[in-house]
Amino acid sequence: MQTVAILGRPNVGKSSIFNRLAGRRIAIVDDTPGVTRDRKEVEAEIGGIPVTLIDTAGLEEAAPETLAGRMTASSDAALRQADLVLFVIDCRTGLTAADRAFANWLRRADVPVLLLANKAEGRLGIQNAMEAYELGLGDPIPVSAEHGDGFGTLHDEVRDHLQKEPRGNRGDRERPLRLAIVGRPNAGKSTLLNTLLGEERMITGPEPGLTRDAIAVQIKDEVGPIRLVDTAGLRKQARIEKDLEKMSTGASIAALKEAEVVILVIDALLGMEEQDLRIARLAEREGRACVIAFNKWDAVEDRAACRKKLDDVLTFSLAQMKGIMVVPISAANGRGIDRLLPAVREVHDLWNRRIGTGELNRWFEVMKDRHQPPLVEGKRIKLRYATMPKARPPTIAVFGTRAEMLPEDYRRYLVNSFREKFDMPGVPIRLNLRGTDNPYAEGTEE
Repeated sequence: MQTVAILGRPNVGKSSIFNRLAGRRIAIVDDTPGVTRDRKEVEAEIGGIPVTLIDTAGLEEAAPETLAGRMTASSDAALRQADLVLFVIDCRTGLTAADRAFANWLRRADVPVLLLANKAEGRLGIQNAMEAYELGLGDPIPVSAEHGDGFGTLHDEVRDHLQKEPRGNRGDRERPLRLAIVGRPNAGKSTLLNTLLGEERMITGPEPGLTRDAIAVQIKDEVGPIRLVDTAGLRKQARIEKDLEKMSTGASIAALKEAEVVILVIDALLGMEEQDLRIARLAEREGRACVIAFNKWDAVEDRAACRKKLDDVLTFSLAQMKGIMVVPISAANGRGIDRLLPAVREVHDLWNRRIGTGELNRWFEVMKDRHQPPLVEGKRIKLRYATMPKARPPTIAVFGTRAEMLPEDYRRYLVNSFREKFDMPGVPIRLNLRGTDNPYAEGTEE
């Protein structure tokens, strides 16, 4: 079993990340620095791979004979036995001298490192996380241990680093695709699961809320295995009252965040309502691929009007997932189900797709020539080049002078044209902007 160690200076949220990855509260969490003094180990599963997960004491520059020095020595021992290190920084407080010192130490170690920018809630938090590029440890992964944001991406990255066989070979194909069925109560999620399984695994009925926990099963299509999770219905926050329902909702959201693809089940008789949009936006925010299962389609009388209404809502209210795949189905009698898993596989392939740097920059130059970046504060933003550091979801990194000041409308222009050029309908796309004071960028202007 491979070992993953969590390192970082005190009070950056290592134990909170440890607890969330372990799936239960093991380490004591408090705002007081230095609460964790000893290494804690637990067997966990990250990205479908069983690992030994180690929580460590905070790294501090101190004399060896002091308590802080002994805690750092203990962390050093964890580093020596690790197959992968999760190095945590606090992007609310920003980089410190200690962060930079320990990043230098980790760069000299012969262990792969994932850089976690914790406490990256919201867009501002993600922007603050970009500061971590200067540590020279690669792309930071913005996460929020408190809210669970970014943990789907973290599971993906850990799996990619720990897989023994190269991507694309038989071993990788046999790894189950992680799929979650989500939606409002009584939309037909459990009926859909039963139909996919070919058996009455889940209790179903007209009463909303019959499913109270996230239930995982394994199925197989013609491509390979799928780990399928049926979740409890996600209600509006104001309607979540009982403790049991709060736990059910938490399990459903956790299943969504840890999935690769989500099937959003919508009752076609009711249409796409605000809560459905909230769930779709959560999937997009977490970078998950999404397919809409438009259920109870056999009971719809005016299908053309029903579909047009759905398309209008998607166009105007879910533009960030433009072209999302919609599969009309009837979970109760199985109609349309044969098209659902192929749609899941198709969007999963798009979500995994990488574009080569040469092809990407040919597109990028055309986009700049067609529409020059604007002036900001009287100065021209000069974009130099683009790379695609990762997929899952597709992520574009753009370098240039004052790139981080690029207005929102130009960002949308780049994302939409990228989606259209490379045919990625319905897939979340990330755009990271990095000014030329970044160590990975080319030289700055005079």
